[in-house]
Amino acid sequence: MAYFNDAQEVYDTLGKLFVDLAEDEELAPKFRKADTIVRYEYREPESTITVRLQEGQPGDVDFGESEMEPEVVMSMEADTAHRFWLGQVNVTVALARGQIKAKGPVAKILRLVPLTKPVFPRYKAQLESQGRTDLIEA
Repeated sequence: MAYFNDAQEVYDTLGKLFVDLAEDEELAPKFRKADTIVRYEYREPESTITVRLQEGQPGDVDFGESEMEPEVVMSMEADTAHRFWLGQVNVTVALARGQIKAKGPVAKILRLVPLTKPVFPRYKAQLESQGRTDLIEA
């Protein structure tokens, strides 16, 4: 069974995480060193989140259609993204198995992976504060 019923639930959880990270005084500057725009294309349910990770630029996050041109596109099931942010998915293994597909300069994305580890407890805490413990226990 999928974790999310519709795109709005994806935006309310995963999307909120990206918005919060874009505003985080400690982590945002580190992520912007990637100097790219990433589009996350999710399946089950269909949803899209585009994130600007560029130094000297605002940390824009768009849900659905976006005028930002992505340099990198990451495609996966929304469930895979959810499990990743809980710290349960190894990106390298998921890429090798085709659970995550990446287009563009993947080296830029792989540079971001070590920065994601401190985000895992934040995502779990966010879900708890949203009353979505069902997403943690599933």
